[in-house]
Amino acid sequence: MPQTKPIVSIENVVASATIEQRLDLTEITKKFPDTEWNPEQFPGLVFRIKSPKTATLIFSSGKMVCTGGKSEEMAVKAVNSVVAQLKKGGIKIKNNAVVTVQNIVASGNLGGKIHLEQAARVLPRSMYEPEQFPGLIHRMLDPKTVVLLFASGKLVCTGAKKESDVYRSVNNLHNTLEDKKLMIYD
Repeated sequence: MPQTKPIVSIENVVASATIEQRLDLTEITKKFPDTEWNPEQFPGLVFRIKSPKTATLIFSSGKMVCTGGKSEEMAVKAVNSVVAQLKKGGIKIKNNAVVTVQNIVASGNLGGKIHLEQAARVLPRSMYEPEQFPGLIHRMLDPKTVVLLFASGKLVCTGAKKESDVYRSVNNLHNTLEDKKLMIYD
């Protein structure tokens, strides 16, 4: 039984989407002056919304990338909100957006300090080079995530495609660190 319960916070959900039709980005910028589009520098148009607070890149291919969501549900809601606003603004869109979560980034705290050097020796698929980076990089196979682990007990988990995988990843790592006596509690 672990001594502490990890605290996990979803920081960013990146989702891709497609409406499977071409879009005229020039027309969108005319109808939505708040959008940002500089085709000489980047082909995507940036469409920001306040609720949920996200930024969606829209490409002329009809593909989109939404960032800034704090949950899978929020990312889907944001893309659907952008598509609804485009339709309301007179942009002809035939299909609903098909949204796929690509990456979830979360921060966490395990509630105790960690022996990083020992952890690097004990945990498979781990890398720790303190001269290069102060954290241990641990590649987990199931669920497939990468966890950056710091001596303070804080961590960053990335690569998950489902929120449940973030929690599973952090809890599995926490339990392993406890089992191997790599956690230090004051």
